[in-house]
Amino acid sequence: MKKTGLALLLAAVCQGVFAAGIEADDVWARATVQGMSMGGVFMKLENDSGRDDVLLGGSTPLAERVEVHNHVNDNGVMRMRRVEGGLPLKNGAGAVLKPGSYHIMLMGLKQPLDAGQKFPLTLEFQTAQPKTVTVTVKANHEGMPAGHQGGHQAGKH
Repeated sequence: MKKTGLALLLAAVCQGVFAAGIEADDVWARATVQGMSMGGVFMKLENDSGRDDVLLGGSTPLAERVEVHNHVNDNGVMRMRRVEGGLPLKNGAGAVLKPGSYHIMLMGLKQPLDAGQKFPLTLEFQTAQPKTVTVTVKANHEGMPAGHQGGHQAGKH
């Protein structure tokens, strides 16, 4: 009986050590202007959950919808598109969501995103439990590579 209990305890400890989960770091969004209905959120994701997973989207009280998007070349014009099926996150690896690449799109913003503001964003995964992160809003020029200071524009999506 004692050996069974010890085995269960060791299994739980090992699962906690080896299946740490999906972590999000450097979570930020661009400031928006009055009237903008969309905004982008960027972050670094690390999957140490012990299995492959998929980032499906999420939710926040500041937007009607939260989707995973990417930039695609459409006959020489870069356009943002929803990533159907979500963003794969291989176990032991991660993904960088950044301007000009994969990102979280806030659709139907209920208010502008102001520099310095913080808000909750719950990320939803195919198998992992939802994870709520805190997003910090940066001025449009912060965190942007040179030559990429433009923002998401309504009607250009």
